[in-house]
Amino acid sequence: QVQLVESGGGLVQPGGSLRLSCAASGIIFSSTVMGWYRQVPGKQREWVATITKGGNTMYADSSAGRFTISRDNAKNTTWLRLNNLKREDTTVYYCSARLVIGDRMWWGQGTRVTVSS
Repeated sequence: QVQLVESGGGLVQPGGSLRLSCAASGIIFSSTVMGWYRQVPGKQREWVATITKGGNTMYADSSAGRFTISRDNAKNTTWLRLNNLKREDTTVYYCSARLVIGDRMWWGQGTRVTVSS
């Protein structure tokens, strides 16, 4: 069974930073495209960033310049570094995985980020 477990969320002040982690199991991690999304209740899930199995990255316009996605295939883990956080970044962040050869996507349960003074 594929499992994605996020961690690292929490409460930070505006301008602060967090590093979110996603640990994967039950999948050949080196064959995946990994991503991060965020979703405010009542709204559609929003794409944040993607990293390929080879380390190439792409970012949404809302993420560019402040967020950084990374991965370590030996550790079966991907991270999302959140810098210069704003109140509007407050939401639940989700990790995703898909195999390069397929269209199915797996999701973690999410980790909550709250930006407040």
